Amino acid sequence: MVSKKGIATLVPALLLVAAAAEAPAASAMAARPSPAASPTPEATDGGMPGMDMPGSTDTPGTDDGATATAAPSATSSAGDGAQDPNQQNDQQDQNGQQDQGQQQTEPPPRQQTQPPQQPQQPQARQGPVQSDYVNIRNAPRKARARNGRNASTGSFTSRCGRNANGHNNPDNFIVAPGVSNGAHHIHDYVGNLSTDGFSTDQSLAAAGTTCARGDRSAYFWPTMRVRDQRDPSGQAAQSTADGNVGRPVIPAAATMRFLGNPRAKVTAMPRFLRVITGDAKAATNGTANARAQWTCSGAADRVFTDKYPLCPGGSRVTRVLEFPSCWDGRNTDSANHRTHVVFPAASGACPQGTRPVPRLQMTLAYNLPNRALAFAVDTFPEQGHAPVTDHADFENVMPDSLMRRAAACINAGRAC
Repeated sequence: MVSKKGIATLVPALLLVAAAAEAPAASAMAARPSPAASPTPEATDGGMPGMDMPGSTDTPGTDDGATATAAPSATSSAGDGAQDPNQQNDQQDQNGQQDQGQQQTEPPPRQQTQPPQQPQQPQARQGPVQSDYVNIRNAPRKARARNGRNASTGSFTSRCGRNANGHNNPDNFIVAPGVSNGAHHIHDYVGNLSTDGFSTDQSLAAAGTTCARGDRSAYFWPTMRVRDQRDPSGQAAQSTADGNVGRPVIPAAATMRFLGNPRAKVTAMPRFLRVITGDAKAATNGTANARAQWTCSGAADRVFTDKYPLCPGGSRVTRVLEFPSCWDGRNTDSANHRTHVVFPAASGACPQGTRPVPRLQMTLAYNLPNRALAFAVDTFPEQGHAPVTDHADFENVMPDSLMRRAAACINAGRAC
């Protein structure tokens, strides 16, 4: 028989023995590595796995279309969650910061891939508007430079027709080379028969032409439309998508004429010289490069830059597109297609470091309804058919002998 005093002594002793037996098991459990985390499901961006979607953005740290798996959880050999100083741990959290020893029991959340971004479409500007149309009698007078002693007063006309053969496309090989529908508006062409977005100096030199005397130059400008009539062309769907609606109208007359300089004799243009005039985006860019001239036949001394003219009965709406004519003497093109050939000063003199070449003047006359909103020129979608955006393009592909003849004619004061 054990006394009460003996029992009181024995119980604490037994408890101490049991505690000592459990300690190794607890230590072993704490040191056991946890199982590796399972991979998270593949995240998709709405496209086919392994393919880049147009306009998509890559999320840092992930690959498009690849399955990402979470790294195994880091564990500590110490039971209090402190990192073992002898164990190297390169585990990083989702923000790229190194884990400072906190035990990770769940895989980090999968960073989601951004949804694909659609290519930005230009916002269409509403237009034209009623105020774009003004009676020609309200147009300002056209300023003209006076001829000096050494002026070159002749002219040379390249007879190229008026695009009766219907050479049209929405391309521009000068400003958007190698691109179909790079202009987002239809161009009319005369001269070179092959001109499109993929034209090169070599392809133009090898093609036929609508011009006389072997002039294979490319002359082109945005088409004019009667807006309340149907577009019967094969490009109607694309034009409508770009905001250009109505029946395309070819000019009743189109003149490609080269003129001289009020202050000096002209030098022949080099072959393959590329020249542009006006700014197709002047409605949003501002008017620094705007060169539009809108007038009526019989009223050439009055000209609008930012209005369509309302002409009297029997008169034709007329576009006059004057090209820059002061060449740097070296380059046939430049990065912005402007700095190698610039406009003369108001006096007609060319800036220092440039020399005058024959000045191309396109004159396009149209039979159009004499009322506001009835007609408009093709533009980029965001330009709203603003008349200030009128522009044109040219590449000289005349034989050198023909260009020298043109310069000589202009310098001699003759009309050729």
